[in-house]
Amino acid sequence: MRQVPQPHPSRMTPFAGHPVVAGITPHLPELVVLTAADLAEALGVRVYYAYADPGRVVDREFPDGRVQHSDLNPDLADDEAWRAREAELTASVARTLAGREVAWEFRYLAGRPDRALTHLARAVDAAAIIVGTRRPGGGGRLQELLEGAVGAHLAHHQHRPVLVVPTEVVDWKTPLA
Repeated sequence: MRQVPQPHPSRMTPFAGHPVVAGITPHLPELVVLTAADLAEALGVRVYYAYADPGRVVDREFPDGRVQHSDLNPDLADDEAWRAREAELTASVARTLAGREVAWEFRYLAGRPDRALTHLARAVDAAAIIVGTRRPGGGGRLQELLEGAVGAHLAHHQHRPVLVVPTEVVDWKTPLA
């Protein structure tokens, strides 16, 4: 059986001088973007905002964390759709960070979000990964049931700290549906 490297002080990436990676999605509350920016500003480092498109597959990974990707279904390949989504997400981050003095970059990734964010974090030697909680509503619950929570996958499958930003909370007195 293959020995998996475990978290250990020798594997820690210090926060000082190392960027943070933040996973974002379309229509994600700006709280995740702002939390990552606040942490990066406090540390004096860069934020790599990233979206992992589950409808695309990685063809090639580059040392700087970028990926070459293609549509999961080559018969439906539509470069315009993902390029439009990339432009929309980049513009959304830029609007949210307007007036802030934080250095940031956007990366469009492909495949499973936990694996894509882990690859990017390794490539840029990030100190931590920041993600939001699941999408609100039934669709988010169903996706989490089928795929699992990205934050939980990250916490169990790589050694960097994971900061999970709550994007919706439930009142303790309200019964869960």
